[in-house]
Amino acid sequence: MEYSLPLLPTISTTFIVLSAITVAIGWVQISKKKLEAHKKTMTLAAVFAVIFFIIYASRTVFIGNTAFGGPDDIKIYYTIFLIFHITLATVGAVLGIISLYTGYKNKVAVHRKLGPVTSVVWFFTGITGVAVYLLLYVFYHGGETTSVIKAILGT
Repeated sequence: MEYSLPLLPTISTTFIVLSAITVAIGWVQISKKKLEAHKKTMTLAAVFAVIFFIIYASRTVFIGNTAFGGPDDIKIYYTIFLIFHITLATVGAVLGIISLYTGYKNKVAVHRKLGPVTSVVWFFTGITGVAVYLLLYVFYHGGETTSVIKAILGT
């Protein structure tokens, strides 16, 4: 039996990886005092993250979330890991918005303290996001998918 990877989750995961890679590039740039390049790169990282979020949110609303399709005896570990990832992603997104704001408003003291923390949180968000993708679609076949609309309307 041949199995192909789902298109939208693969695309959205690619964008979160691109976001993490561009954050790493931006980190190197600022360490070399390349302020303008850093600003452009971090803006691109944010664009990649927003594209990820639009695809993810649209898919969640219209197509749905995919349940874990792996063995029942590890489902609890997957669920705990997923909660950890969602928490990291939420914290990372908020920190990212604040970091972008402080950077664009030239609030350098706050930005210098917050930026490295935001970057590390975002790296872990990217890594755990890829792990969730691998667990849902590569190592195991995804379980049932139900859209938010269907869940609300009961159709």
